[in-house]
Amino acid sequence: MPSKQEKFAEFEGFENCFAFAYEEIPKGFSLKGKWRKEVFRNENPIVLELGCGKGEYTVGLGESNRQKNFIGVDVKGNRIWSGAKQALDNKLRNIAFLRTRIDFIDHCFATDEVDEIWITFPDPQPQKPRARKRLTNPLFLNRYKKIMKPNGIIHLKTDSTSLYEYTLEVIEENKHELIWHTNNLYQNCPEDRKELIQIKTYYEKLFTGRGEDIKYISFRLK
Repeated sequence: MPSKQEKFAEFEGFENCFAFAYEEIPKGFSLKGKWRKEVFRNENPIVLELGCGKGEYTVGLGESNRQKNFIGVDVKGNRIWSGAKQALDNKLRNIAFLRTRIDFIDHCFATDEVDEIWITFPDPQPQKPRARKRLTNPLFLNRYKKIMKPNGIIHLKTDSTSLYEYTLEVIEENKHELIWHTNNLYQNCPEDRKELIQIKTYYEKLFTGRGEDIKYISFRLK
């Protein structure tokens, strides 16, 4: 297994991996508004996984949905390496990865460029002073709104009861459209949504192995 430094170096050479840093904000990101044309070379919908970690969910979604394009986003290149290499090895041309802070997401995609967003097992940031860092905080939702198509869907999967309840409160307070939610996905998953439990990230396997309940929410921004 390559070292952390070796993974980072390989990531920089992978054709399905891209990066955007704070220092680049003044000049802009070259792929903004051009992901379909220059990366995927098709007009299929674009789906983001934010905080993708090793990219298990991005790859799993890409394997089972070849008519969509998937982009895993994380700040750690050595984490992304696993999913990026798997996608390359399996010739999954509808999968790419972006190394950047999620704070910069609206610098990386143009208006209406993104069709769907997945947030899978993010840090729940349970301390109240860190609420601004929760990926379903209104500050982040406003960033997503800048890049998502009207009626685009956001999915949250989490083991955290506090993040689950917080997100439901944010949706209600801001009058977003709640599509469906459950505090026990594996017990309550409908037959027509079985794909929600077919792909498991490293953390999901860890949490379910401990017997913890997985929470799920899907919603549209106002």
